[in-house]
Amino acid sequence: MSFSGSTAGSGSRTSQTSFEFGRTHVVRPKGKHEATIVWLHGLGDKGSSWSQLFESLPLPNVKWICPTAPTRPVAAFGGFPCTAWFDVGDISEDAPDDLEGLDFSAAHVANLLSTEPADVKLCVGGFSMGAAAALYSATCHAFKQYGNGSPYPLNLSAVVGLSGWLPCSRTLRNRMQGMNDAGRRAASLPILLCHGTGDDVVAYQHGEKSARILSSSGFQNLTFRNYQGLGHYTIPEETDEVCRWLAANLRLGGT
Repeated sequence: MSFSGSTAGSGSRTSQTSFEFGRTHVVRPKGKHEATIVWLHGLGDKGSSWSQLFESLPLPNVKWICPTAPTRPVAAFGGFPCTAWFDVGDISEDAPDDLEGLDFSAAHVANLLSTEPADVKLCVGGFSMGAAAALYSATCHAFKQYGNGSPYPLNLSAVVGLSGWLPCSRTLRNRMQGMNDAGRRAASLPILLCHGTGDDVVAYQHGEKSARILSSSGFQNLTFRNYQGLGHYTIPEETDEVCRWLAANLRLGGT
């Protein structure tokens, strides 16, 4: 499927509380526990797909939590149900955002991280739709509230997004204006975005534009990496970059 060619609207009218999250997979740290990262899979996938990869990464001080999204109707598939962090039909400036679904998933991430030790750095990352949900959590961190106004409880230390996009992009810059505390939190949050130029699912232009909007809205500690010809998948060069970036920005003790 190609999001960029879809014309369906997004925004489910079904109560999010009727959706149940799937199985959560955990990869324990092999060394001293210094950081915990909740990693969100892409549309139609499940947490186990990524936990298998994280078992082999050279980040012994990181605990990975890989939840599975609820199975729910998705407008991009004509309402056909699949695992999804929120409803989506079209990735564009004019497409409606499923704020209720985004809040629902961001709250789930926060719940997963809420019981981690106080001295452990808390992070969120994801691929494709999971990257979009991770970036939404980054904005919740900056504003210290969800989209519905409820308090956001976490202090995030880093955010990673692969082959994704920024939800609610058309309102972010206006919301940030005049909010000094939010601006400070945004400026200090390290964000890594990676996107392939050959992506035929989430077009490269969406990833590049998301990086520009985040930067101009105050998320100044942002790194954007592009990969020539890379499609909608990850490769060792990209995961190596993620490992280096996390080790440096989280000041991890061993690699």
